Amino acid sequence: MDNIYILGIESSCDDTSAAVLKDGILLSNVTASQAVHKAYGGVVPELASRAHQQNIVPVVDQALRQAGISREQLSAIAFTRGPGLMGSLLVGVSFAKGMAAALNIPLIDVNHLQGHILAHFIHTPDDDYQSPEFPFLCLLVSGGNSQIVLVKSYREMEIIGQTIDDAAGEAIDKCSKVMGLGYPGGPIIDRLARQGNPEAFAFAKPNIPGYDYSFSGLKTSFLYSLRDWLKDDPDFIQNHLNDLAASLEKTIVDILMKKLRLAARDLKINRIALAGGVSANNGLRNAFRDYAKRYHWQIFIPRFSYTTDNAAMIAITGYFKYQDKDFCPMDAPAFSRVSV
Repeated sequence: MDNIYILGIESSCDDTSAAVLKDGILLSNVTASQAVHKAYGGVVPELASRAHQQNIVPVVDQALRQAGISREQLSAIAFTRGPGLMGSLLVGVSFAKGMAAALNIPLIDVNHLQGHILAHFIHTPDDDYQSPEFPFLCLLVSGGNSQIVLVKSYREMEIIGQTIDDAAGEAIDKCSKVMGLGYPGGPIIDRLARQGNPEAFAFAKPNIPGYDYSFSGLKTSFLYSLRDWLKDDPDFIQNHLNDLAASLEKTIVDILMKKLRLAARDLKINRIALAGGVSANNGLRNAFRDYAKRYHWQIFIPRFSYTTDNAAMIAITGYFKYQDKDFCPMDAPAFSRVSV
């Protein structure tokens, strides 16, 4: 039986990434990040799409070289179809379509959010990572998404809770920007929080029914509290930076974990996974381990290299779909917004 080689391409936001799998095992995962956005405090769509155009050819070439294969050996090409920034997506979608047509191989479209969840099934030749068995619950937290997903199989996923306004990552980035800490705010807040007192300040927590989230109230509470403190002490942020970061992080983690615990209890599921860019946060990872001890959860925390946007998660999703011959027509458009 011939080997199955899948090329994955990810270009949904500001990272251009390509990865190669052989029979479901990761051979390469190459990512080119874009530092240009830091000066603007957020991703500038036009600049992102231009950078993707510059990066995609060398990134794909390097991924194939690292995998030790030629493009003629590829069985299929998987690409992020959405959600994401439309200009960025179009670069990856167009490249994948052109390459698949030139090689006369199948094209596989991948939902970016499903890719984050299925990152738990990425394996390298020498790893011992244990993937979760189905069904399991996944807390998917990234810059634009905060969701609790019931994962019944790699094909069947049900959102049972999600944010009704800001996502956790958005709240962190906006609060970081107000404090003058730069972009992206997540890694900065995470680093500062490790040196601070998480009980130093109290911020508003939402009371949303069911499993849904809301972070706009927390963001507003943080901003108004900061405004009042600065009236009395213009150097308040500088003098309390670590404690502010630690208290903000703890509040967000508490909000996320409370609803996840409720869902796990109601559905009687103890296999709980974490996914998305915010899953790299140290406070959230520690909370996961703490809840696992308290509530006897079997937890699955992704390796740091698979938390942010990467093509390995696109390739593994493509591999599963390839086995089902779930291919994509050449005229399938990109989409900017969609749920799992």
